[in-house]
Amino acid sequence: MIRIRDISLPLGQDMNHLIRTAARRLHVANTEIGSVHIRKKSIDARKKQDIRILYTVDVTVHRDEQKVLRRVRSDKKISPAKLDGYQPPRPVRHEGLRPVVVGFGPGGIFAALILAEAGLKPIVLERGLDAETRQKKVREFWETGKLDPTCNVQFGEGGAGTFSDGKLTTGIKSPCMGWILEQFHQAGARENILFDAKPHIGTDVLVTVVQNLRKKIESLGGEVRFGCRVTGLEQTMGHLTGLVYEQAGETVHLDCDRAILAIGHSARDTFAMLLESGVPMEPKAFSMGVRIEHRQSWLDRRQYGEAAGHPSLPPADYKLAAHLPDGNSAYTFCMCPGGQVVASSSEAGGVVTNGMSNADRDGENCNAAVLVTLHPEDFPVSGVLGGMEWQRQLEQRCYEAGGSNYHAPAQLVGDFLNHRASTGPASVRPTYAPGVTFTDLRSCLPEKITDVLERALPELDKKLPGFADGDAVMTAPETRSSSPVRILRDESQQSALRGLFPCGEGAGYAGGITSAAVDGVRCAEALLQSL
Repeated sequence: MIRIRDISLPLGQDMNHLIRTAARRLHVANTEIGSVHIRKKSIDARKKQDIRILYTVDVTVHRDEQKVLRRVRSDKKISPAKLDGYQPPRPVRHEGLRPVVVGFGPGGIFAALILAEAGLKPIVLERGLDAETRQKKVREFWETGKLDPTCNVQFGEGGAGTFSDGKLTTGIKSPCMGWILEQFHQAGARENILFDAKPHIGTDVLVTVVQNLRKKIESLGGEVRFGCRVTGLEQTMGHLTGLVYEQAGETVHLDCDRAILAIGHSARDTFAMLLESGVPMEPKAFSMGVRIEHRQSWLDRRQYGEAAGHPSLPPADYKLAAHLPDGNSAYTFCMCPGGQVVASSSEAGGVVTNGMSNADRDGENCNAAVLVTLHPEDFPVSGVLGGMEWQRQLEQRCYEAGGSNYHAPAQLVGDFLNHRASTGPASVRPTYAPGVTFTDLRSCLPEKITDVLERALPELDKKLPGFADGDAVMTAPETRSSSPVRILRDESQQSALRGLFPCGEGAGYAGGITSAAVDGVRCAEALLQSL
């Protein structure tokens, strides 16, 4: 195969145009092109009057490829194709105890998949319920405000990412990335995640995808046990010997000498248990803030100009950051085009917000977190779990400010910047369900956050004019963007408690679906090395 990078086409061109352009770049006839496989597709909207779609493609030709390559050797954007070569570990012989994976979010799913591919028949303990049951419970919470602390947006099959945008973008590089995307695709995600520069699955599709990944693990001999909350570790002379978990009101002891701990960033009771059990942990920087909503039509016009609405263009997005003179910073995160702000509480008496989009991203609004970076020295509560306690306090204050019924406090950006309480929406209708209570967010958010937001919003507006429009809605709080603690591990990916492999977002080693999946693969491979 031959790889051609940076093929630039105007909007509205089909595969035939792509084939003809590839042939022209290779100096061959159109009929000599055997196949064209899209490897990457992105939008170049820098010139609003001439928006382009950029492709990287792998091409086969009906002639000697080496001769073709020699003919175009002056074109530095044409080269032999390098195919992704990652292969999961081959089956290994192991007569000992079955490995255990705690948590079935992206990190746990891919850790279990690697272990299952290796023939180890892992046992997965997930505190929440299966995706189908979970979806019903989440919908009930959004519609009625009835929260199930055991199964919600944070806990259950697929982890917190199942009820988000399903974004697969990441800043990390790993040889297993292509393989991970292929697993998502084989499980039901659309093919475009394999080549889009900003791939996403969508919540409506993710619910099916995670179930299919579970079925694959089970077909390889793995076992997923739902409703199992790990409550204790058993250890002897610094080595893990077992896990204690609760299921349906019963306490279960499970012999185990190797466990991947992929608990997610909201398993606060598990963090407390680990600390009490002597597992080394440390507080880490994390972020909190609000969700901001605009009309998607505004963003499309801002980013695409007169081409907004063209069928070749996806709903527009953004990624912004503001670094203030005093060293503080704010940035946007988890931007959801055509999405909604969702209630994401996991504890009674606390409000949490997050963002979600379905696969088509066809909602009226777009939303994103606007987050303030917080460091351990900022935490009002000391200790390893100080950040976690600060999260909880903030969620409880917002619960009260919203009316103690899981309504979230909200404020128009214009009112926030002018230090006045909001009394209702303007042109942007908030999407958060069960509902919002308009107020002054300074009544429930700490000054550390509101002060940075007040100074950062005008700076963000300079980068994306209209971002700080007075009608935009801010809904609080966004507290679960990342883990406030890190469960320490060494180069073998193990804790000082040998046999325990901290993994993913909750352990402080990932920041999204794909990076958590990569860390799950990494920890599973490390576990195999320890056998």
